[in-house]
Amino acid sequence: MRHSILLCTALVGVLALAACDRSGEAQVNRALQDVNVVDETNLNDVMLTVGDPDEAVRYFARASENDPGRIDLMRGLAKSLIRARENDRAVEAWSEVTAHAESNADDEVSLADALIRTNQWDRAEEVLDAIPPTHETYERYRLEAMVADSNEEWDSADSFYETAAGLTTRPAGVYNNWGYSKLTRGDYEGAEELFLDAIKNDRDLFTAKNNLVMARGAQRNYDLPVIPMSQVERAQLLHTLALTAVKQNDVTMGRGLLREAIDTHPRHFEAAARSLRALEDNVTN
Repeated sequence: MRHSILLCTALVGVLALAACDRSGEAQVNRALQDVNVVDETNLNDVMLTVGDPDEAVRYFARASENDPGRIDLMRGLAKSLIRARENDRAVEAWSEVTAHAESNADDEVSLADALIRTNQWDRAEEVLDAIPPTHETYERYRLEAMVADSNEEWDSADSFYETAAGLTTRPAGVYNNWGYSKLTRGDYEGAEELFLDAIKNDRDLFTAKNNLVMARGAQRNYDLPVIPMSQVERAQLLHTLALTAVKQNDVTMGRGLLREAIDTHPRHFEAAARSLRALEDNVTN
């Protein structure tokens, strides 16, 4: 009887120890899973920001194949395709994301962005129109402004650009796009003001500087604006101003600006030299 009791006690101890071992093993596995999730999240972030775009596409494509249906991986693939400028594939990828049960309004906005990049303006407008008006984000209004521009709905475009600028801490790009919209409408003074706003918010945005010079040149104002610029940028802006002058038949002014651009550039300015040769050959002929 005593042996039976001891045997039962030992068996209970072994079972308890085994249970403890299994419990500890489960805790370790859960901890390792948590670590793997953290590591994977960090890697995903790296791939979406500083990683090579093509490598990021391959990474998220493999990850999605290994774990199909995970919306974070599907989003990663779609974003990577945009970064890699594979816009047609990005439309397909974002379409799959928006069809997912866990998709949200931001995904719809991203789909509209991809559609605009592939020149599918009508479909992009349909996608944006289907998003609830309560979804008020910078990206949404930026795209709404671009669609309104494409439809020449100027009042709506102005309203959307203004709203988008107020929803971001970095509005330089919005002001530049808004200014270019004004430029295409022939509102040169309005465009000039917006390009100046863009440069105030980002002094390195050369596109806005170039657009500003075109807006001034369209008003036959051939003086460079007082804005921050390097010597190379100054030469490039003089070149743009010269071409604007020539386009408006102010040939003498254009020739002088081209020569100034060539003299200003710290190295050989082939584009300006070529323009000057073409202009002088045309005048001679």
